[in-house]
Amino acid sequence: MSRLVKWLETYILPLATKLGQIRWLVALRDTFISLLPITMAGSLAMLFSSLIKAAKLQLGWDNFYRIMKPLLLIDNLVWNGTFALFAIYFALSWGYHLAKTYEVNRFTGATIALVSFTMSISDISKLKLGGTLIDVKNIVDTSQFSTMGLFTAIVFGLLGTAIFILTYRARLTLKFSTNNMPHSEWVAFSTLIPSLIAVFSVAGINYLFQGLTRTYFGNWLLTTIQSPLIKMGQGFGMVLLITFLVQAFWFFGINGISVLTPVIDSLWLTPENINVTAVRTGNKIPYLWVRDSFNVFAWFGGAGGTLALIIAILVFSKRTDLRTVAKMALAPAVFNINEPVIFGLPVVFNPVYLIPFVIAPMVNVSLAYWVTKMGLVNPVQIFVPGVMPPFINSFLACNYDWRAIVLTLINVVIAVLIWMPFVFAADKIAQDNDQRNFYVPQY
Repeated sequence: MSRLVKWLETYILPLATKLGQIRWLVALRDTFISLLPITMAGSLAMLFSSLIKAAKLQLGWDNFYRIMKPLLLIDNLVWNGTFALFAIYFALSWGYHLAKTYEVNRFTGATIALVSFTMSISDISKLKLGGTLIDVKNIVDTSQFSTMGLFTAIVFGLLGTAIFILTYRARLTLKFSTNNMPHSEWVAFSTLIPSLIAVFSVAGINYLFQGLTRTYFGNWLLTTIQSPLIKMGQGFGMVLLITFLVQAFWFFGINGISVLTPVIDSLWLTPENINVTAVRTGNKIPYLWVRDSFNVFAWFGGAGGTLALIIAILVFSKRTDLRTVAKMALAPAVFNINEPVIFGLPVVFNPVYLIPFVIAPMVNVSLAYWVTKMGLVNPVQIFVPGVMPPFINSFLACNYDWRAIVLTLINVVIAVLIWMPFVFAADKIAQDNDQRNFYVPQY
């Protein structure tokens, strides 16, 4: 272990140090951290809502459901105001922190990022009428404002704000006297030309992109990722590839599961339905790997198996700040909600956590796949709620197979061991940063 930690300090620490000096990456990190309150509120709403629905659907607690229905409606409102609009909040915060780190007007930076994002999403939605799909113009699918639109917000928010920053710092501004002029008016006039250049530049880029691709950026992204994968099968290579893609997307702040849901469901949801039907009819279970296999054997605590990271921090880390985030994220992670640790630590765009974040789930998936293939554990054959805690979910999903609990425990231990040296490295890097008096964002 000492050799691995030494290797991390030799190669990863210099990289982290260099990345920590790149101002737009610092702004991106601060953006994710600043949205932690929204992330936590949305996570709790998802947790309560899922538990109430599970009590009715899985346990038949109809009276409990009726009593708790007001809380369910409140949770829906909280979700609508948090995760359903997360990309909007991200764009605002992204532009704010970019403007802050490059020392230009922060409010204008925030609005330019938001405008750039909204110009880059589709204003056409499809409506099924009489069995025919028709395009409805000047209407926005609100899912584009959720984490589904996060990558678009990152790209075009950065693009628009960068153009604004460059033109503003190049002094392409109106020249006028500031005598007796209110500050708000001075800001509006001084940022007018840079704002116009930024907005029309992003609009022109979108016009060219839509003209060449005949679609919007967000739609193009989903299509180009999904199409090559839709027709592929259920082999081990495909399982490993999807695991890698989900983790890679999440590392860059994109909800990999949401982005790849059409692919994942197309490849594995139908086999899961067939397995469930086979159990009910007493037939042989035909499929080895299904949709919930990822959840019960690798994504404990959410995508990436981040419950293992939380355990590793609580056991091995000596940093108060990291332990505080881990303690806050522990309860949601038990119910497979990982946004608090993903965005709060953060894991996204953190080079120290890249290797274990990608490798640990791939190792867990590999072990579970081959153990299941050898017949040592039942394949997943029963639907379980997504918020069902680890160990319980694998026991139920594998049709009350106690060996599934053992496999999950082994996978958790393996994941914690993979995370452990990187937690030590994160402590070391944070300590070195403190000694160098690195910039600490203020909110």
